[in-house]
Order: sequence, then C-alpha cells, then structure tokens
Amino acid sequence: MAAAQEAAAPAAGRTEPNHGLRIFLIWLPLALAADLLLWFVYGPHMPPGRMSTSAASQQFDIRVMSVMGAPVMLFVLTFAGYSFISWRTAEGDQEDGPPIEGNTRVQISWITVTTILVLSLFGFGFYELVTPAGAGAGEGPSPIWAPGGKPLVVQVIAQQWLFTYRYPQYGGFETTALVLPVGQEVQFNVTSLDVIHSFWAYQLGVKADANPQVNNVAFTKPLHTGGVTVRCAELCGLWHGAMFDYGRVVSVPAFKSWAQATKIKMAKITKTLPAYSLVYYPNEIKGLAKFYYEAGLPGAGGGFYGNQYYPDEP
Repeated sequence: MAAAQEAAAPAAGRTEPNHGLRIFLIWLPLALAADLLLWFVYGPHMPPGRMSTSAASQQFDIRVMSVMGAPVMLFVLTFAGYSFISWRTAEGDQEDGPPIEGNTRVQISWITVTTILVLSLFGFGFYELVTPAGAGAGEGPSPIWAPGGKPLVVQVIAQQWLFTYRYPQYGGFETTALVLPVGQEVQFNVTSLDVIHSFWAYQLGVKADANPQVNNVAFTKPLHTGGVTVRCAELCGLWHGAMFDYGRVVSVPAFKSWAQATKIKMAKITKTLPAYSLVYYPNEIKGLAKFYYEAGLPGAGGGFYGNQYYPDEP
C-alpha cells in the first residue's frame, strides 16, 4: 500500500509541459524553411514574371504577401496538429476538460501580433498602390502618376471580338499586331467600340478595362524581349473566350524598323480611318464596319455582328 502511494506521488505532482514553447519550437523551423523556399526558390517563378516594371512589381508584392502569410498558415496547422496529438482524449473518456477562463498573455500576444501584421500589410499595400510601380492597372482618363519623358503611346481599341492597336506617333496606323520596344516607357490608352472589354497583357502585368467612350490609361516599361499573351478579361459576348492574340517585345531598332514599314504598308488604309482620338463614336463614323471587313480585320467597327460580317466559328 505504501509502495503504491509512493509510486503515485510523482504522478500526482507532475506539472503540465510548456505546450506554448513546444508549439513555437515546432513552428519556427517550418516557418523559416517555408519563407526561404517561397522567396528564393519559388519566388522568381511567381506570376506574372518580370518582363516589365509593372509585372516585376506585382511579382514582388505576391512574394512579400506569401512570405508574410506562410508563417500564419503554418502556425494554425502546427497548433491543430499538436492539439490532435497532445490533447486527444483516451478512448472511452467522457470527462469534461479543465475549465479555462482566459489567458492574458496569449490574448495580448495575439492582439499585438495580428495588429502589427494587419497594419504592416496596410502600409505596404498603400505604398505599392501610390508608387509608379503599381501603374499596370488602368488609372482612368486622368492618371495620378505618369512616367517622366515622352512614352510610346499605344491605343488599344477593343471590340467584339478582337483588339487592334493604333500608334499615333507613327502616323496613327492601326494594326492587329502589338509590338513594343524594350526599355522604353509605354502608355496604353485603352477604349472600346461596343461593349465593355478588358485588355490583359499577361506577361506585362497590365490589365485595364476597355469601356466605350472612356480612355483608360495604363503605364508599363518592358524590361525583356519576348512574347506577350493578350486576352480579354471581361465577359463580352458569345466569342469572349476566343478574344485573344499575341504581341511581342523587341529591340528598339527592330521596333523602329517594324513601325516605319507598317506605317508605309498601311498608309492607304490609314487615310480612310477616323482621325486619332482618345475615344470613338462608331455610329458617327460612316463605313467603319465596311473598312474593317475590307481590311481583313474580323471586327464589326463598333457595331454588332450581323449575317454579313459574322466571324467564322473559333
């Protein structure tokens, strides 16, 4: 009897282990490893890449948000896993757990950490929005920021179901080819001839709504040569999914050569186009649909497709 009491004495006096420290020691190396992998291994491959200033800025934002979010997610998973293992009840145990009324240290720590995280994200997001790096999204007709110098202006004209591009600094010719020079600021003036579209140049990190009678301005600076995928990111009708094309970023000499050659090639057609304007009123431009049809452009010139100009099924 005495021996049994002596054996039970240590068990009765056993103290609960420091679960908080255990959880922290499990979580810390996992969080560090995840952040290092996210920043150095996966980070350089995060979308939309680094082909332009706006794309690089967006990739940086995603990397920062991932590095800040991963430890939080891992803490929740670590706490849940530790709870399942350490605080699970034995089979058949129907007793209630000990009453817990609160823990001031945990509450203060939780409020402090979450407040710092939220305010840090707010400050970071606000800074990124007001700096030039965030200009890949449409800023409307009156941008609050514009790059220095004289950017290359490219007007993006959307309609069902294609994008065309006008180059006012090269005679105002219009083409279905999007070609940009590397290392030069670009100003996209985005508008529509019919319904609402959205100009999304994925690798450039540019996405701007194309609204009729609105000039939506977006800036970027290509940093590398290569291909660009352009899609419509706004449901715009029956063949919305087929409204895409491919552009390219080339060297400055190659761009100038292309622009001059295209200007000469399109000179006759350019004369029949309406004068360059930030927005167009298709109903006031006689024969615009006919021009598109005769020029081989699969657009309706701001009208809607009828039997005469109905496109082939994609």
